[in-house]
Amino acid sequence: MDKLEDMSSVYDFDPITGNIPATKVEITVSLCVLYTQGVETKQWREFGRTEVIDNTLNPDFVRKYILDYFFEEKQNLPPYVDFLGQMFCTLGEIVGSPASRLEKPLGGIPGKKCGNVILTAEELSNCRDSATMQFCANKLDKKDFFGKSDPFMVFYRSNEDGTFTICHKTEVVKNTLNPVWQPFTIPVRALCNGDYDRTIKVEVYDWDRDGSHDFIGDFTTSYRELARGQSQFNVYEVSRSSHSSLLTTQQHSTSLHYMNPYQLNAYAMALKAVGEIIQDYDSDKMFPALGFGAKLPPDGRVSHEFPLNGNMENPYCNGIEGILEAYHQSLKTVQLYGPTNFAPIVNHVARYAAAVQDGSQYFVLLIITDGVISDMAQTKEAIVNAAKLPMSIIIVGVGQAEFDAMVELDGDDIRISSRGKLAERDIVQFVPFRDYMDRTGNHVLSMARLAKDVLAEIPDQFISYMKSRGIKPNPAPPPYTPPGHTHHHTQI
Repeated sequence: MDKLEDMSSVYDFDPITGNIPATKVEITVSLCVLYTQGVETKQWREFGRTEVIDNTLNPDFVRKYILDYFFEEKQNLPPYVDFLGQMFCTLGEIVGSPASRLEKPLGGIPGKKCGNVILTAEELSNCRDSATMQFCANKLDKKDFFGKSDPFMVFYRSNEDGTFTICHKTEVVKNTLNPVWQPFTIPVRALCNGDYDRTIKVEVYDWDRDGSHDFIGDFTTSYRELARGQSQFNVYEVSRSSHSSLLTTQQHSTSLHYMNPYQLNAYAMALKAVGEIIQDYDSDKMFPALGFGAKLPPDGRVSHEFPLNGNMENPYCNGIEGILEAYHQSLKTVQLYGPTNFAPIVNHVARYAAAVQDGSQYFVLLIITDGVISDMAQTKEAIVNAAKLPMSIIIVGVGQAEFDAMVELDGDDIRISSRGKLAERDIVQFVPFRDYMDRTGNHVLSMARLAKDVLAEIPDQFISYMKSRGIKPNPAPPPYTPPGHTHHHTQI
């Protein structure tokens, strides 16, 4: 799309799959420290194009892109391609980054630093209002030596982390200290995301051909104030203020753990499919990975919660690739051994979750199993206790065994209970891996469907915990506070 689409024309569902998105997010693009050496790039199908900003190495683009966001899917964004380089990421990486702000280096030129691209996402409100405004100013500061000033205005909305995002620029009015800008229409949610009291910052600059625009001054307001229209309230002085947990459990071609040199086994495929999506929501990408039901070297001790990397003091692995590497290495050193107990693993994660119940962290336990379980009563008790904590459990069953026990743990039809005590929430989601094996061999598509189904309930489980504890989201940006008195140097 070459221009920002009117939101009334954006699909409220995925036109291909028919899925209803969790929400819509708005993507803001900025670049910093660009270098001016050009390079040929591969030709990609164009998804969108920003406006051109002349003579700057730190552009902050006004044009935004509206995307449907599905928590349970891996949404690869089209690669950002510039004549300076290229960058790849997923929508989940952006949303899951601190303050939903992701900064990544541009690549494409070996050995050359091409600068960074900054992507910011914000959930869009349902506000469909738009506002038409016109601004004028009086007695602006003179910045040009041989003339007056060539003023233009830049509008920013405030974000929850205290930063500001550009949302509109006016045209440049040449050679005047008393400009009258053309009327413009802007969606209210672009200006303040539907929050009438959110602070709006306006900066005024003197345009220069070389891109080094001179700052004249700024002021703050809110949409509620602006909506009053032409009045004493809209006269401003332009002043110059110089832990997700991913847990998985010898080498023979009939074993579910068999390491085929040409293809991942079922355990690895399930781990990769689910983990690659959920890792976007963990800030440091360090995951404790545990196995259960094995004899450990050197003395053959049986363990039901051993670290895959062999480090009892630090079981954390770096990303999903780190977990896969630890899994492969553990298969060379441990001996699989029964019984298979789930309760130790559930209780292990529950201890972490019990220590952080203020809403700042939410734990997701992924169990990949062949379905054989030896401690059903203890596992039920562990899940009932865990239902009171900030955690969810995903179970992927591999192999051809009957998974009646796993279905019982799921609790979709009958809420799980233990010793007459009903679980406070349904926190378990189970799927059999075999249901997602594509007969055509298209593992990419089948694993995407698996990940989508096992992750679909996580958002509702997360919200149910927060609501049950009265935990509210972080506060919105502080509302605009009108100044104690008005000045008449600049009239809007």
